[in-house]
Amino acid sequence: MTHRPHVLLSVATSIDGHIDDAAPERLLLSNPADLDRVDEVRAGVDAILIGAETIRRDNPRLLVNSALRRRQRRDRGEPDYPLKVTITASGDLDPALQFWHHGDRKLAYTTDTGAALLRERLRALTTVDVVSLGPTIDFAALLDDLGARGIRRLMVEGGQQVHTGLLAAGLVDEIHLAIAPLLVGHADAPRFLGPADYPTGPTGRMRLAGTETIGDVVLLRYLPKQESTA
Repeated sequence: MTHRPHVLLSVATSIDGHIDDAAPERLLLSNPADLDRVDEVRAGVDAILIGAETIRRDNPRLLVNSALRRRQRRDRGEPDYPLKVTITASGDLDPALQFWHHGDRKLAYTTDTGAALLRERLRALTTVDVVSLGPTIDFAALLDDLGARGIRRLMVEGGQQVHTGLLAAGLVDEIHLAIAPLLVGHADAPRFLGPADYPTGPTGRMRLAGTETIGDVVLLRYLPKQESTA
């Protein structure tokens, strides 16, 4: 039986719950020490997942930046960088985006409709595999496929639709929530989560597994599949 990977959501928000503002430039919420922590978490997983809208908006490279951590991965018999994974229902992603051109292997999950478009756009990129999940994006099927590929730890770095979809499906094992001392205050700015029918409902209290102060950022670690013992 294929085991699904351990799913860790990693997100930084403002005090009022936003993951970005409404400006064209990306809002930097984490401080340098917290960014280094995120780099350490990246170095310890098998794959990193990011949604298509976040790729379009932020154009990230999504790498392990520390040379020491990359060497430690090699010493463990792992590639320098985790597998990079994205999801796009439409297949509408620009082949010039940095995501495709840095790191090692990449994997793009899409739909039957989006697969033809995405394969055509990425036909010159030999390090990318395009996988259709069927007529719609099925997060459970995505995790099953990753598990069959040997992925045991999956880090999810956004955006809102991906975080919401995984939590609403009850597929998240761990949340790393970094809260920055900022107030965005813009109604159109994206938030960590959107409306959904979450399995715990509005009264289910997930377990708090730890807290940490990192400069002016507070890190909260929650276990959504476990109830609070407080």
